[in-house]
Amino acid sequence: MKIEGSGKLLRIYIGSNDRYGNVPMYEALIQRAKEMGLAGCTIIRGIQGFGASHDISKARILRLSENLPLLIEIVDTEERIQHALDEFEQMIDEGGKGVLMTMENVEILHYKKGGTGA
Repeated sequence: MKIEGSGKLLRIYIGSNDRYGNVPMYEALIQRAKEMGLAGCTIIRGIQGFGASHDISKARILRLSENLPLLIEIVDTEERIQHALDEFEQMIDEGGKGVLMTMENVEILHYKKGGTGA
């Protein structure tokens, strides 16, 4: 699959402790994005942040289980992102606590799914 031109970037801001059923929310979202065949998904862990609750979460050396901010970025065509958005919102409504979702226009310069071999 090759994608170029106008696309959408969906950003989902959650906490690392958010859960969807028995799994972390971020794992459930990236797995669902993969199952839906979306072009790309990346999870970025923040070192400090706050959301709607205004509770500041930050990384500390002796606290590995701190509820750190996570940013999930998903890029694809507008049609495919819109199709996935309803399902992501449902998942987040079931398990997310303080969640922010944004979407913006992007220009996809190069995306080509690699084949096997060199």
